[in-house]
Amino acid sequence: MDTLLSQLKNHSIIVADTGDFESIQKYQPRDATTNPSLLFKAAGMAEYQDLVNRVLTETRAENVPADQRLGLALDRLAVAFGIEILKIVSHRVSTEVDARLSFDTEGSIAKARTLIGYYEKAGIPKERILIKIAATWEGICAAKQLTKEGIHCNLTLLFSFAQAVACAEAGVQLISPFVGRILDWHKKSTGRADYTAAEDPGVLSVSRIYNYYKKHGYATEVMGASFRNTGEILELAGCDLLTISPNLLEELQNASGTVDVKLKPESAASCEEPKISLNESAFRWMHNEDQMATEKLSDGIRSFASDTVKLEKLIAQKLT
Repeated sequence: MDTLLSQLKNHSIIVADTGDFESIQKYQPRDATTNPSLLFKAAGMAEYQDLVNRVLTETRAENVPADQRLGLALDRLAVAFGIEILKIVSHRVSTEVDARLSFDTEGSIAKARTLIGYYEKAGIPKERILIKIAATWEGICAAKQLTKEGIHCNLTLLFSFAQAVACAEAGVQLISPFVGRILDWHKKSTGRADYTAAEDPGVLSVSRIYNYYKKHGYATEVMGASFRNTGEILELAGCDLLTISPNLLEELQNASGTVDVKLKPESAASCEEPKISLNESAFRWMHNEDQMATEKLSDGIRSFASDTVKLEKLIAQKLT
């Protein structure tokens, strides 16, 4: 019998949530995503030191002021990992904008253009890159402008329906609703230890967004992310994309059974969610009313920013 992973690939696009080339080769996803946490982990691994050292050598050779050298090295490193990943996957890689720019629209736009410029200089067309930006109001505005320029964006750290609606209205390419982190919050908030996959708050959030998008004809892709167990993943079979960590890909690879499609455009037609439109004040209020989303978005930004600082320290030591 086919494995759960092979069956799942028939219904959703599988994306590897890792910066580890070996894992990506093993599970053969179509796309891959990276973030500061994954890059920090990979940059410290022995097998990637040749790549890191090459980037540092190229950076030292650049005629740039000393205070700009570290930022240049980080951008080059993110792109270097992306380029290597694109040698393995057939379609796209997501490369993240510095989380400390999450409330800086112009800064996010400038950073995205810089990253795309490095990819294009390496001969990688921008269609193969998704620029990851936090789904703050400022991030969504940045993505809207970048989309007009033909730069595709992946809006990450998405926890609220308000974020999803605003992203769709901005016409962004893809959103990454975080299933597991939503579950984490509800477990902590309620003291409840277990949820079945069908009642998992993160699963319900992604299902709602998927049905709303399909019902109202939005082209924005929905990519479930941040999974805690395979039950969550299987309950979202049929979602446009699913980005999965290597340990959960391994579980799905080693398990047999039947994968039932849970999300379908035809089923979304019966969604009764009315179409809404959000300006900045309406977005901020609607998002603010969701305590879970407000807390998890700020937590996520701080966490990614913290890992970026760790990566900076690691690279700064190597640069000197």
